[in-house]
Amino acid sequence: MSAPAAKLSVCVGDRCACVKIQGRATFASSIDFAAVVTRLQDRGCTHFLIELSECSLMDSTFLGVLAGIGLKLPRNESDPDCPGLELHNANARITELLENIGVLHLFKTSEGPPISSEALEPCAEPSARVSRADLTRTCLRAHQLLMTLNSENVARFKDVTKYLAEELANLEGTPPPKS
Repeated sequence: MSAPAAKLSVCVGDRCACVKIQGRATFASSIDFAAVVTRLQDRGCTHFLIELSECSLMDSTFLGVLAGIGLKLPRNESDPDCPGLELHNANARITELLENIGVLHLFKTSEGPPISSEALEPCAEPSARVSRADLTRTCLRAHQLLMTLNSENVARFKDVTKYLAEELANLEGTPPPKS
């Protein structure tokens, strides 16, 4: 039995938004998380505070999706301490994972009082409409990005990316990639 997807809630300001992640941030919640950020960007948000005080862990797919978002968000050139994505109250385990896979530098990290759930609106329930192919594609792209960002990740994720590429080809009815 798999763990439930993380609960996402949000508070939107003028050009910034806070997204609170509660529970385990895994591949199952990565597509919904990316969709929330994209919708908020479409509304003009350029700075995201990701509240992690109640996030127990992130799997490699979620970390890859998070890194991809961190790379795409505009940086405030006049204030280098104000990146597009700020991780607030990440526990030691999450911080260590980000450091070990070589993407911690993409984010500003901060500690402080947790953002109260009362200040946030729950996001829509996780999408049940995500196809297995879309989920597999997201997992594959996340791991490929992690391998691109840090050459040490190639050894960590080469087998999983090979498996995911083969699985995606099978789901799409295309020839499997050559090794």
